[in-house]
Amino acid sequence: MKILNRYIFRQFAKAFLFASLAFICLFILIDMVEKLDKFMDRHLGIEEIVHYYLLSIPSTILLTSPVSALLSSILVAGRLSLSSELPAIRSAGVSMRQLLHPFLVGGVLICSMNLLNAWWVAPAAFAGKSAFEQRSFKKSGSHPTEIRNIHILEPGNRIVSFESLDSDGSNLEGVSIEEFSGDHLISRSDGSSMRYASSSGTWVMQKVSTRLFNGGSEHYSFMPAKAFRLAISPQSIRELNLQPDEMNIVTHYRYLIKQQQGGFSGLERAMVKFHNKIAMPLASLIIIFIGVPLSSKKKRGALASEIAITLFFGFLFLGLQKTISLAGYQGVMDPVLAAWLPNMLFLAIGYVIYKTAID
Repeated sequence: MKILNRYIFRQFAKAFLFASLAFICLFILIDMVEKLDKFMDRHLGIEEIVHYYLLSIPSTILLTSPVSALLSSILVAGRLSLSSELPAIRSAGVSMRQLLHPFLVGGVLICSMNLLNAWWVAPAAFAGKSAFEQRSFKKSGSHPTEIRNIHILEPGNRIVSFESLDSDGSNLEGVSIEEFSGDHLISRSDGSSMRYASSSGTWVMQKVSTRLFNGGSEHYSFMPAKAFRLAISPQSIRELNLQPDEMNIVTHYRYLIKQQQGGFSGLERAMVKFHNKIAMPLASLIIIFIGVPLSSKKKRGALASEIAITLFFGFLFLGLQKTISLAGYQGVMDPVLAAWLPNMLFLAIGYVIYKTAID
């Protein structure tokens, strides 16, 4: 049995590597045709173009791995069935569950590599690719979108507002801090600027005008400087302009926690992206439950039908994943459900096909 498992695993690994390489080349070729005029207009050299597409490989692998795993499992199982090896294996007492073992071992390895890719490699590559595009494709004098006129809900019914900030997020301009008791405003402090003091972990506001409201009366005071202890930090403010695809899994998790604690809204996209970093790698394992049982019987036009099945199920999965994620981005669907629903649907389909194959 070990010899058979090694044989099937080697065939599956070779097919997966070939399929992955083919999809990477195809995606790069399509993208290169689309961006060729930009490369020529910017007079980019071969080394720069190669560097750009090397940075795109991790995200391409992550996107196409489910399709590659499906194609590999279908081709290997289909070839065993077509050559009458599979009927001989089954007649020797090897069940469908045992036949799946080498495929699942390959799927677990693919899933593990994709988790490493989605959590660490792809975010770093995406950040490098974004920097390259910003540097090479944008018009001169353009800058990334700046954070302006931000309102943050702090714990304890406190709202922090600021007009702008510097590059490291430690110096805010045009700051206002409002404190509430229920629905009633009890104080407001306005300052020209506010800087983070790392030694004490507090924010120090300059030229502070404070108004205290008590019933119908108002008390005004002015101070050259005043310290505030806030939940927000320079890092959480800097991350306001950071794309979810650029964050590794740890940074992404901390980002969501801090944004939720800071009262930020509109986190649906970031939440979907976070859960997709777990759900997408697992899809390569789940989709094997469709490929192997589906190709366990002989059929006419084997190769053509197997490729057609792969394209149908593979791109159906990618289409569902994209469509449902958009619903999650817009708040139409719960973000966690939007990330995991395609996997749940295909796991159910795989279970039905598997049960049909063993009956």
